[in-house]
Amino acid sequence: MLFVHYPRCSTCKKAKKWLEENNLEFTEKDIVEDNPTFEELKEWYEKSELPLKRFFNTSGMKYRELKLKDKLPDMSEDEQLELLATDGMLVKRPIIVSDDVVLTGFKVKEWEEKLL
Repeated sequence: MLFVHYPRCSTCKKAKKWLEENNLEFTEKDIVEDNPTFEELKEWYEKSELPLKRFFNTSGMKYRELKLKDKLPDMSEDEQLELLATDGMLVKRPIIVSDDVVLTGFKVKEWEEKLL
């Protein structure tokens, strides 16, 4: 299982602690030092069955600076994925990627249902 996170994010720290407490094995990927590629994001998005907007860090400064709330509806999926691939701070975190599950953000109930 891949755990994509930003080490200084408090939600990511809680998610990592939850994974460890539940004895789930994972590989870490720092979203800023090793930003997901277009190909990775596209694969995760397709596997997740989530709306693409769930992959955006909508509460982040970068999202607001770029006024993405207004721009995203006019962008194609590929354009949105390309934008996400340019900056890890635009990407919702943490992300869990396993063989059959992709989760964005940390919601304990959802993680319990999908990962335990």
